[in-house]
Amino acid sequence: MARLPQVMGMVNKKSLIPVDRIEKAILLIRGQKVMLDADLAELYGVETRVLVQAVKRNLERFPEESQHRCTMTASDVRSFISSSTI
Repeated sequence: MARLPQVMGMVNKKSLIPVDRIEKAILLIRGQKVMLDADLAELYGVETRVLVQAVKRNLERFPEESQHRCTMTASDVRSFISSSTI
């Protein structure tokens, strides 16, 4: 079992999340391990918008190279899913 760090006061120190649940949320895209904000928010038990707001308020705590924002259209998503081996 992995213990998530207490980030932004959102996780109780005794909260444990099974490693397989975390691993399933990690995607390999172009050779980089990434997690979607929605998956990360779910792990922390908050809404995605709340997580994004907390990151924006605390930019100095999150390395710039670890933050990437991409926007996909519905057509992009369908194309990605159909060409993915997820």
